[in-house]
Amino acid sequence: MRWIKFTTGGKTRHGIVEDDRIIETSGDMFGEWSKTSATHALADVKIEIPVWPPTFYCIGMNYVKHLTEAANARGEVPAVPDRPQVGYRAHNALIAHDEDVVIPRGATEKIHYEGELAVVIGKKAKHLSEADAMSCVFGYTIGNDVSERTWQRADQGLWRAKNADTFKPMGPWIETEADVEKMQTTVCVNGKQTVSFRTNDMLFKIPQFIAEMTRYFTLWPGDVIWMGTDGQSPDIKAGDVVEIGISGVGTLRNRFVAEQT
Repeated sequence: MRWIKFTTGGKTRHGIVEDDRIIETSGDMFGEWSKTSATHALADVKIEIPVWPPTFYCIGMNYVKHLTEAANARGEVPAVPDRPQVGYRAHNALIAHDEDVVIPRGATEKIHYEGELAVVIGKKAKHLSEADAMSCVFGYTIGNDVSERTWQRADQGLWRAKNADTFKPMGPWIETEADVEKMQTTVCVNGKQTVSFRTNDMLFKIPQFIAEMTRYFTLWPGDVIWMGTDGQSPDIKAGDVVEIGISGVGTLRNRFVAEQT
């Protein structure tokens, strides 16, 4: 099932995507809900961020090839983590499918994408074991973790390198029935494939992260966990269109533009 948040006629609603149409719903997608008689053509609506997360978690250094290639590029020995590494991102950076990523004035040419699987939590969870960790997962969406690499090296806390406005596209919807083991992540820039990797080739899998995280804090419905990326991005410039596809989930597309003076 594909849950979508959309705007049409000046009103924002939730619905279920079936083929090229949306069936509008009422109620809470994380609780009790029902389909209504209202339907909309998918092509006629504006797709919104599928969920506004209470907390926006991100996973770092979760694909060995990615961290090895990045370390090699810096002339360093790769540091492979021995336990799950969890961080946070800023809500102000979130944008929806087909909205523009704005490259800030003063940014260098080192603007990179990172195609990531985003896990959406559907139930309150604390002290879950790895065996039952997936019981709190509602579904999956797609994230593009945009980074300004020069700022990333210069600043502590990644405050602008990862969290500038528009640097976190997410969408286009939440797929509740996808099989992580069958997923393949593919990134295209201007229609040309640049990266492809098996989505679940993670150093630490989703259940390991959820079990580790819920040892210390509660996960709430709507929380999202971005699971990291593999491969390396080319330098992205204004005018480029980045499409991140994850099989069984969908495709997230965003254009990069220069901030206007």
